[in-house]
Amino acid sequence: MQESIKCYFEKLEAGMEKQVKYSIRAKIRSILTSPRAATLLYRFVLAYCLTFRLRVENEKTWLNYLKEGGKILLCGWHQQFFATLRYCDSLRVHRPSVMISQSQDGELIAGIFKKCGWFPVRGSSSRGGGQALKMMIEKLKETGLAAHIVDGPRGPAGKVKDGVIRLAQATGAVIVPFYISADRAWYFNSWDRFLVPKPFARATLSFGDMIKLSFTENQDELEKQRQSLENTMLPSLINTAVF
Repeated sequence: MQESIKCYFEKLEAGMEKQVKYSIRAKIRSILTSPRAATLLYRFVLAYCLTFRLRVENEKTWLNYLKEGGKILLCGWHQQFFATLRYCDSLRVHRPSVMISQSQDGELIAGIFKKCGWFPVRGSSSRGGGQALKMMIEKLKETGLAAHIVDGPRGPAGKVKDGVIRLAQATGAVIVPFYISADRAWYFNSWDRFLVPKPFARATLSFGDMIKLSFTENQDELEKQRQSLENTMLPSLINTAVF
């Protein structure tokens, strides 16, 4: 009888501890994703990005194409998107969209992009991807500009997922790859070795040539287009093993 009572209270205690931890996590998440926190985080990130010197290369061609009524889909690696946030802020006039995962990290990133004047579409290949892709298609047709992280949110690094090809095919948008490099940077111990330029580093944001896909519904041809884009972008993925 005593053992049963003891077992009951142990389970009760474990359940209460689990509930308390869940409540604390929920409270922290609520604070971090609040409008005020998003504003503070946006200001901090923008202020930090202003410490490094950013040079932008080869942007005029695609910007002129956009101004003339063309549709542009900017594509980059997850490893390198942090250093682009300062530049993203300058594109707010175009009301662009970007797909961001439904994870807790995604909540924080979405808040920053909102403050940059972007429309964050929540979803990824592993969760809510179908509905998010439909929304991305709608927004890209409406505004003419969107961005896509081709190997996010979980990789594998350097593997272009087919969502970017489907999005470009559905909207007729031209794909423009972008790449970041920095003379001094930190690389996180993450699946993609996430890059953050160090303060006062020299960073370069380079845009590649515009890529116009021929329309096709053939799966083999779509795969060839995906592989071709991957081959084009792979040389820009920074291999931190050499550092």
